[in-house]
Amino acid sequence: MHRRIIVPSALAASLLLAIPASAADFTPGAAGIGDSYYPAAGNGGYDVSHYDLRLKYQPATDLLEGTATILATTRQNLSRFNLDLGLKVSEVRVNGRIARFATSGDHELEVTPATPLEKGKAVTVVVRYAGKPSEFKIDGWSAWARTPDGGVAAQEPDSAAWWFPSNDHPRDKATFDVSVSVPDGHQAISNGVLQSQSSRLGWTRYSWRSNKPQAPYLATLAVGKFDITTDKTANGLPVLNAYSKDLGDNAGAARASIERTTEVAEWLESVFGPYPFNSLGGYVPNVTSGFALETQTRPFYSPRQFANGANVSVVVHELAHQWYGDSVSVHDWKDIWVNEGFARYSQWLWSEKEGEGTAQELADYVYALRSAEDPFWTVKPGDPGPDNQFHTAVYDRGALALQALRNEIGDEDFFAILKGWPQEFAHGNARVGDFVRYAERISGKPLAALFDTWLYQPSKPSAPTAAASGAEARSAAPAASPSAAGRTGRAGTPVKPVQPKSWKKIAATDTIHERDEHGGH
Repeated sequence: MHRRIIVPSALAASLLLAIPASAADFTPGAAGIGDSYYPAAGNGGYDVSHYDLRLKYQPATDLLEGTATILATTRQNLSRFNLDLGLKVSEVRVNGRIARFATSGDHELEVTPATPLEKGKAVTVVVRYAGKPSEFKIDGWSAWARTPDGGVAAQEPDSAAWWFPSNDHPRDKATFDVSVSVPDGHQAISNGVLQSQSSRLGWTRYSWRSNKPQAPYLATLAVGKFDITTDKTANGLPVLNAYSKDLGDNAGAARASIERTTEVAEWLESVFGPYPFNSLGGYVPNVTSGFALETQTRPFYSPRQFANGANVSVVVHELAHQWYGDSVSVHDWKDIWVNEGFARYSQWLWSEKEGEGTAQELADYVYALRSAEDPFWTVKPGDPGPDNQFHTAVYDRGALALQALRNEIGDEDFFAILKGWPQEFAHGNARVGDFVRYAERISGKPLAALFDTWLYQPSKPSAPTAAASGAEARSAAPAASPSAAGRTGRAGTPVKPVQPKSWKKIAATDTIHERDEHGGH
């Protein structure tokens, strides 16, 4: 063994040289996770495994106070990292030590730990914060809605920044414990299973647990005065539904729809496979918005969804998202079709089950509804762009693509794909291309041309030009119409498809596309 002797002056010089080199190995995490539509969404450099949120909310003033404990693992040598939060921060600790912090952009909290963080290490971050969520806006819009008796956090593609610090992108999922203290007489509703409820000195604390990976935007919080119903499924899963006490004329229709949650979920299991989470339910707060949202395990419904009476179709849509969108989430927001095309198609399948119009009849009707000149056909469901992310075409043309697939490969392979996909990518993320490859693998057929026609071409696909049976039409033009929408009658007169009985209920859910004051996102 050769021992090298370093004189003090040489040792000091070598240490001086080593410090900058070592420091250079630690760099800030990116201010965005790399989404093609929302470059500032999420953050780079770490992966969150769990959020523990301990909150206190005062409905009278809209003041929310919180302590968030975030468990994460570093994915690089980090000198600094970002979290997404719009409320005012008073203290940040990293691994128990005080950390410096600053804010930038619309919702970036920049955290500099006392010592740099090595790659692959477990990290605990504690953030203390407070503020009035309704006063925080981005470009004029808010994901927080005040109600006459409280407040609600529910929005897409993001809502977390209004009530807790996070890595706010579906690519970084985590489990959640959400504990909320509210004045006696109010309730706090969140995701998953209610673990405990206790009262002290005029305040009641509700503690919720969502034990499967969950995207931050799918976390929800609703504080108000609710009528709550509870039950269990045949498999023992807890069911909890909550209805604001002041829904007025919409109260009965809302209950008549959402109380069928268990029935709908059991049917969806026959289509998509085992339910992927630890609880079921839904809630209807007294908000003025018109949309519904697939908040994990407990979808959010606006009262306006039931203004024209009961509508189980919207419940079908949001529960279908528990498989397609929540368990299997987008890798990038441009992949929105793997959420919305399937949720819309589930409404068509429900119509088929209920005898109110088959999926084929709905496809025929949707296809014939718009001329080739309609701008509807210029939206590409496979990559619609941020301004058209929730365009009706993503839903309806997206469902047409699935009917085209069903016609091309037959029911046996088609339903095997619908059931197998959520198992293949359970609790993870996926791209449109992943689904195409999966469908090709299961069916044994080349399908790229079919999906290109329906998801990426900015024009109305051609329909068969001659009268033919569905099978003949599929054989002649597998990548064209999903149906016989182009059939002709006597003397070449086009046959106009009859409006299916379910159509009005399905069309009434189109307001689920609305993202109020969110710039069309």
